[in-house]
Amino acid sequence: MGRISSMIKSKKAISVLSGGLDSTVATSLLVKGYKVHALTFDYGQRSAKIEIKSSEAICEELGMDHTVIKLPWLAQLGGSVLTSNGEVPQLKMDELDDKEVCDETARKVWVPGRNVVFTAIALSFAEAEGAEKIIVGWDLEEAVTFPDNSPEFLEAFNRVLEIGSWDEVEIEAPLIQMNKEDIVKLGNEIQAPMNLSYSCYLGGEKHCGTCESCMRRKRAFKTAGVEDRTEYAT
Repeated sequence: MGRISSMIKSKKAISVLSGGLDSTVATSLLVKGYKVHALTFDYGQRSAKIEIKSSEAICEELGMDHTVIKLPWLAQLGGSVLTSNGEVPQLKMDELDDKEVCDETARKVWVPGRNVVFTAIALSFAEAEGAEKIIVGWDLEEAVTFPDNSPEFLEAFNRVLEIGSWDEVEIEAPLIQMNKEDIVKLGNEIQAPMNLSYSCYLGGEKHCGTCESCMRRKRAFKTAGVEDRTEYAT
């Protein structure tokens, strides 16, 4: 058994780890089979400090290497309330499935080309380190309003890797067909350290409890019937 475990761990993967719920569960699902190097990006977002703190704790819990990459130019491009002093949208629980409302809020928090940039950087690490997988937390619920979370985006980016890389590297998105409720259920089943994850757009020590990301987190734990150990300000 130990020999098999050792052989499995000889395989390498790069995780794009924001410290959020989705990337935490996705990485936890695959960490037993790979030696994982997690990348967390500081692109000038309000929550950078706490995201890095959460990611460090998750990496320590899961026994992963961790690198923080600074991308200050991404904030300087502007266009997102996450990297500016603009007002972060707040949603009510009954608005979370209103596509018109969520499309509007998504445009306000959209960071130009973020997932394209993060995944391209992860590919550089994968090639340099001989990793065969890039782990991402893209999911079905986010894909409704964020096209860079969709199955089509995953398929297209993997096609780019097939054409543009010397190595056989594949983006692995194990949550791509799951909503937040399913993700929480899976995280609970595999004992992912969801309690260490952080989802809030505002970046406070406690989750604000009112931004869209917090509301989706709240709803997911409630509908999944899993204890939510998150500290919310409201």
